[in-house]
Amino acid sequence: MPTSTATEPVVLTARALLLDMDGTIVNSDAVVERCWREWAVSHGLDPREVLKVVHGRQGYATMAILLPDRSMEENRAENTVMLARETADTEGVVPVPGAPEFMAAIAGLPHALVTSADVALATARMTAAALPMPAVRVTAESVADSKPHPEGFLKGAAALGVDPADCIVLEDSAAGIAAGQAAGMRVIGVGPRAAAHGPTAHVPDLTALRVTAAPDGSFHVAVDSFPAA
Repeated sequence: MPTSTATEPVVLTARALLLDMDGTIVNSDAVVERCWREWAVSHGLDPREVLKVVHGRQGYATMAILLPDRSMEENRAENTVMLARETADTEGVVPVPGAPEFMAAIAGLPHALVTSADVALATARMTAAALPMPAVRVTAESVADSKPHPEGFLKGAAALGVDPADCIVLEDSAAGIAAGQAAGMRVIGVGPRAAAHGPTAHVPDLTALRVTAAPDGSFHVAVDSFPAA
């Protein structure tokens, strides 16, 4: 893995970007934590422990970790309820700093949204954050396995017709970073949750990334901060 000081930009070359949504381009922490705190209390669980595992996974996968003796059928049924509740609650949903400019910069480049949200939730949050929805997207309905399984990112690369090794993933969570790495992709960690999970590079938010196209059809992502080891 390359090393550098935080003052030296690092430039990664790719042919496609695969973007997580929550915590990466959309700050939905207020809604996620509000809904999952109430869920935790209703099941007699410590909300602090619940919030340690909820980010990055589909709801049913989180429930399976927290309620290991419960059937997956029950988890999926309750996840349907949770998704509807989260979709209806967009209070506090805002773009991550730099997200509008970043999305504008990559508009003409191959990119896809790869999210644990379903279509309705992804649409609600991207709309609330006033961000453009990528034409290519892999949502909860598209995969059999939740992150940290690499299925979503591999499907995103396939949909774009790009080899996984030529993709860069943007992620904020442990589960998402692990999924990108398992897919054989480089991962730029975004935000405070990401740094501890070994991404290729880490930035505090999207203001620290600059994207420029290259003549051969690839593009360069300049990372202004590089503390990941």
